[in-house]
Amino acid sequence: MSIALERRKQLVGEFRIHAKDSGSPEVQIALLTEQINELTGHLQVHKKDNHSRRGLVLKVAQRNRLLKYLANTDRDRYTGLIGRLGLRK
Repeated sequence: MSIALERRKQLVGEFRIHAKDSGSPEVQIALLTEQINELTGHLQVHKKDNHSRRGLVLKVAQRNRLLKYLANTDRDRYTGLIGRLGLRK
């Protein structure tokens, strides 16, 4: 499950910190969140697709590691990001 190129560019443009930013934690977390949402929808339809389920678990773990890093380095950026993405209600 990959993100369409237009959607990827839109997410990078929305969450980047400076003009040439494509790898900051905010961008990575936003892209992972988009992929997680797509996989969640896929797994609701295809309940026995365990290979995709494993990929989902790995993506969630990667996102949690990035969120933990961001929370430890810059708490303001972390709180702003989870508010914009709607994570951690």
